[in-house]
Amino acid sequence: MHQITTLPNGFRIVTETMPGLASAAVGVWVTAGARHERADQNGIAHFLEHMAFKGTARRSALQIAEEIEDVGGYINAYTSREMTAYYARVLEADVPLAMDVIADIVLNPAFDAHEIEVERHVILQEIGQALDTPDDVIFDWLQEAAYPDQPIGRPILGPADRIAAYGADDLRGFVSHHYGPGQMILAAAGAVHHDTIVKLAEALFGHLPALRVPEAEPARFHCNEKREVKALEQAHFALAIEGPAFRDPEIFVAQVYAGAMGGGMSSRLFQKLREERGLCYTTFAQTGSHDDTGSTTIYAGTGASDIAELAMLTIDELRRAADDMTEAEVARARTQMKAGLLMGLESPSSRAERLARLLAIWGRVPSLSETVERIDAVDLASIKAFAEKTAASARVSMALYGPVSAAPSLEALRERLAA
Repeated sequence: MHQITTLPNGFRIVTETMPGLASAAVGVWVTAGARHERADQNGIAHFLEHMAFKGTARRSALQIAEEIEDVGGYINAYTSREMTAYYARVLEADVPLAMDVIADIVLNPAFDAHEIEVERHVILQEIGQALDTPDDVIFDWLQEAAYPDQPIGRPILGPADRIAAYGADDLRGFVSHHYGPGQMILAAAGAVHHDTIVKLAEALFGHLPALRVPEAEPARFHCNEKREVKALEQAHFALAIEGPAFRDPEIFVAQVYAGAMGGGMSSRLFQKLREERGLCYTTFAQTGSHDDTGSTTIYAGTGASDIAELAMLTIDELRRAADDMTEAEVARARTQMKAGLLMGLESPSSRAERLARLLAIWGRVPSLSETVERIDAVDLASIKAFAEKTAASARVSMALYGPVSAAPSLEALRERLAA
């Protein structure tokens, strides 16, 4: 069972003991990500995440790495559109050390001028690598098409010209506006004891003053197309279909629907596009949900001569799901979803992340049994109704990259979907 404690300043602590483990995962999840940036700040949340490891008032960049790796642990971080995480995995005896290091890098980054320049170059290389990876960059373009001129639609890495200009004051400004104790969750799982973690957290974070944080700009889904023709080996095709947000009652229906459509080798899209027609090597569908919006995302890569057929067949499968989806397909998707959830939670790192994310979304952590019950409640009728509503609304955005001149327009696909 998990336990939750909230300090007087709003800092939240959630833990779950996993009997039989000798190690633990611990981290701080901050509810500040790319969608909390102003237009002139795009990429700064990710830049800040990088700078956390580049030294503090007490530790150099090398010391941060050495203190964790000297005890056989590892430390890492990531930035998403709604959250930034700093976490470590260590043996039970080294949890206090890990918490001290994480608190230090989150609360006391040095923002040394030389280290900023070094990390700026690293991030510019990361941006360049992403731009050279079509099946990565297409999802940024898809997000931009679906949410144009909005923080949630901008790339997490940010544009190179802005990254080239950020300095210490820009980084400090973002921290001062978004890194309050009420925006932080300390999550720990594995060989941990709640009371011990709370005492450590009180000493490390209890002094922080509460911070009033500006609300994120509401998301507004649009039906747009972004197409870039380029001489690549493959034509990359991605759709985003408007879907439910995290707290929407239909979120589990959307997730099971995505699994049935493109969640594995037995899914509809894989069977139709790859196994029957041989049009692609990779295709999948997945859900992406945020605080106030969401989407079902479909991807496939194909040849220039096959892009039109692949796009039309994808739409046909989406439309057909409302009529002939079977109980066996729904049952399989439910089982895959439950198995993925339960297998993932055998890792303390995955469990700590789940605790933090659910607490951020719901203000509580639903039990595994409650989550499984909600998955099991998704039946064939609800999937067909969801598929019918999805097709009828035709709320779709599209991104295309590569030899895609022959691909049909978004409007043609939307008309076919709603027909």
